Amino acid sequence: MENKNINLELFCITNKRVNFLESSSYKLGWVGQEKPPENYLRCDNGINIFSKEKHYSELTFQYWYWKNELDLNNKNWVGFCQKRRFWTKDNQDKININNNISEIILNHPADEWKNKEAIICEPIKINKIKKMKMIKRGFKSLIKNPLPFFNENKRTIKFHFDMHHGYGNLDKAIDVLSKNDRCDFREYVNENCSFNPHIMFITKSSIMNRWYEDLFEWLFECEKIFGFKGLQGYDTTRLYAYLAERYLSFWFKKNTKYLQWPWTFFDFENYKN
Repeated sequence: MENKNINLELFCITNKRVNFLESSSYKLGWVGQEKPPENYLRCDNGINIFSKEKHYSELTFQYWYWKNELDLNNKNWVGFCQKRRFWTKDNQDKININNNISEIILNHPADEWKNKEAIICEPIKINKIKKMKMIKRGFKSLIKNPLPFFNENKRTIKFHFDMHHGYGNLDKAIDVLSKNDRCDFREYVNENCSFNPHIMFITKSSIMNRWYEDLFEWLFECEKIFGFKGLQGYDTTRLYAYLAERYLSFWFKKNTKYLQWPWTFFDFENYKN
């Protein structure tokens, strides 16, 4: 059940106009290269990493918000969703989503959030992989350890990342993570077959500040390894966003009293009011 007596500030990060949200309580954050629509928040002013948007994706806006807008005295819930992926009210019927999206999306905190410090997406499993795809994209991993080919429980976050975002890249990135998290995060990606996706979360300002301090300190160290010129195609263009997505699952579970919450995919570009 929603609690309308507690404030929730939600930002939808997008590079496309999201018409159905424009009259809602959501704030719209623009990360596209085109001119933003009126009343959309832009992230190419103030302290920003807009020049890296191609590789940081929605993190471009989140960094701008952290550096320019985050109010540590704000006690309300603050969070992010993104184009086509939205938080939903609990136990909502999503079958007819095209007809009732405005009724489905989250607008207020839920009673279940009481005594919680962070809300993260319900996880996705990444171990249901066709064997031909494993041979094609995971050959290097299978040569080193063939068990994932036969055992779904061995198809971990690391195995999946090596398949899709550059073999060995996750290990290289973890090597420059802070010592406080390095061993724990390496263990996490080597043991888990699911993660909480989309760099979406809802939390309080003090925790958000800690998260961004740890995240961007790490990603800027990763830039020294991977740079930008060699990042191409689906696999690695948005490498820094992919790294953040996996780290978010680990960080919030380690550092907060968290709750996993429903979300949905919605192709708003085909939506008609």
